[in-house]
Amino acid sequence: MAASDPLRCIVMGAAGRDFHDFRTFFAARPAFRVVAFTAEQIPFIETRSYPAALAPEGYDEDIPIHPERALPRLVRELDVDLVLLAYSDLAHEEVMHKASIAQAAGASFLLLGPKHTELRSRLPVIAVTAVRTGAGKSPIAQALARHLAGRGVRAGVVRHPMPYGDLRRQAVQRFATPADLDAQECTVEEREEYEPYVEAGLTVFAGVDYAAILEAAEAESDLILWDGGNNDRPFFAADLQIVVADALRAGHETRFYPGETNARRADVWVVNKVDAAAPEDVSAVREAAATLCPGATVLEAGLALEYDAEAMAGRRVVVVEDGPTLTHGGMAFGAGTLAAKEAGAVIVDPRPHAVGTLAEAFARFPHLGPVLPALGYSPAQREELAATLRAAQPDLVVDASPASLQHLLALDDLPFARVRYRFAQRSGPDLFALVDVFCAR
Repeated sequence: MAASDPLRCIVMGAAGRDFHDFRTFFAARPAFRVVAFTAEQIPFIETRSYPAALAPEGYDEDIPIHPERALPRLVRELDVDLVLLAYSDLAHEEVMHKASIAQAAGASFLLLGPKHTELRSRLPVIAVTAVRTGAGKSPIAQALARHLAGRGVRAGVVRHPMPYGDLRRQAVQRFATPADLDAQECTVEEREEYEPYVEAGLTVFAGVDYAAILEAAEAESDLILWDGGNNDRPFFAADLQIVVADALRAGHETRFYPGETNARRADVWVVNKVDAAAPEDVSAVREAAATLCPGATVLEAGLALEYDAEAMAGRRVVVVEDGPTLTHGGMAFGAGTLAAKEAGAVIVDPRPHAVGTLAEAFARFPHLGPVLPALGYSPAQREELAATLRAAQPDLVVDASPASLQHLLALDDLPFARVRYRFAQRSGPDLFALVDVFCAR
């Protein structure tokens, strides 16, 4: 290739940061040319393409999305110069394995940082991020949104992207009512993040084009509240960055990408799940906070369970938990399991009854115990989830997914009991007071 030719690039992603980095970094730099995306972590997204209608000038055709396992072949066949990793919650060692795969095929390997990917809002921005998937950041972001609304502050909640459908229709999404969720044909995973805000009477924005999303949120807000996904960095430059660490996974603060980046940028560290963690693990996470970000304010919190104990007591139950927390988040259980045990329920093991991609998930994630991840990335997968629940024949389904599964799965023949987490601060400076001071400034 001539020295003046653009560098040919592949973006490795999971239908989130990959599209954002393409729009913020590559779109503004004609010296680079993205020729393909690869996809991992999220089922079915590698069958799509990134539409030319959402790409910058000069991209006249849709950009194909391939499974990540095809990366070595793609580097060679497409004469790729540069591979960018643009998704989250990977062990540091796994990041370097991917770098080695790209380099062995002949390409260079790149990680982009905040300077080249964060958008600047004209409003103050509070970002809630984490060091691991499933650390409990969304209950904290939701509690902050409710608190701000109670104070008369209009918080424009913007959620990390989850565009698992038609990208052209999902460029800018605004969810204010249950009808909005239905109209966008949201998957279970999308509803888990958006529905709690809608149920609380709040509006949440998401999609693909985060410059346009930010503009839409700014138009009806006093400040922007970023609710992060996995352990990814925020897409907007934050004026107050709240980082959540999980005391049940002490040591993970420095073992996963880009969670450690978040840990080192925090204004406030929330050491979460302290009620369920060993004291020595809580202390270890506090020590990590002092080492990684010595200027941060540190507080401790728990996630209080809200559920109907009487409905569960003595009954045979199948527990359904938040899917990403159990799968690439690495947790073996969640709120539903804790609630079922506290209530004295008999937990039915769903693994012998799992069908289709649910059975494949149990094989792929052997750390899972007798709990069912709420996987519903497609209508067919939702049918498999419903079939697995029926085959297990429980007296009750304990639904700890933030989405309303009974409605989504059309399982009116099975009784459901919902379990929810609620943010509950245990020690340290009051988080709401810190946010109030920030708003006053």
